[in-house]
Amino acid sequence: MHSNNFNLSRYLRRINYTGHLAADSATLNTLMRHQLFSIPFENLDVQAGKVVSMAPDDIADKLLQQGRGGYCYEVNGLFAMALEALGIPYRFVAARPMFYPARRPKTHMAVIAEVEGRQWLCDLGFGSYGIRAPMALDLLDTDIKQDFDTFRLSHNAQGGYLLQADVEGEWSNQYSFDLSPQEWIDFVPANYLNSTHPEAIFVQKLLIIQHRPEGRLILLGDILTSITASGIEKQQLTKDDIDDVLKNRFALSVS
Repeated sequence: MHSNNFNLSRYLRRINYTGHLAADSATLNTLMRHQLFSIPFENLDVQAGKVVSMAPDDIADKLLQQGRGGYCYEVNGLFAMALEALGIPYRFVAARPMFYPARRPKTHMAVIAEVEGRQWLCDLGFGSYGIRAPMALDLLDTDIKQDFDTFRLSHNAQGGYLLQADVEGEWSNQYSFDLSPQEWIDFVPANYLNSTHPEAIFVQKLLIIQHRPEGRLILLGDILTSITASGIEKQQLTKDDIDDVLKNRFALSVS
């Protein structure tokens, strides 16, 4: 994933990271968490009636220069730029969201990185129950605790993988995927669907998610939800409240 205006130093400043850098699992883990906690998942462009740009230069400019966030193609695309700059092999995979009442196409993008002889699922753009650190693909049917969340990977009936999250004591299917490598252009139709289709959640409602070490902050429509280990707090917002929350809680421009 190459962008002419991606700069690794600028990326590291954007994600507030100054530590160790190498093509190893420690760097992979730390970079994913720093980006996750620094760059929000957001659909402001879709809500403004725009089709999200898949041009790598536009993504780097939006997330690094403009201080914006984005949804899966953008935040995972940016992460792939950092992996490429560090010489970490990776591939894009197409994933099928599983939490809808009806079967959906493979509209989600995730990244499989390879370090230290192992393959790792990396995903910074799945929203509320997205993973919070890389997950090794060879560690199956094992409860993996990440901060206050618990996940597990297993094989599905088709020989691919199924990601589940513990949601209120029950295992909830999040998405399935296989290791067929996808080219960047393969996600253009899915991006158009997510940007324009009236049944897409991104078209229907404002959705902003900022993961933090202690929890996550979610704005869905006019409901602001704060989730931490101590509980869940919800607040209904007015239009003026939303503008203030975008600016002061998510550090996003409302212009």
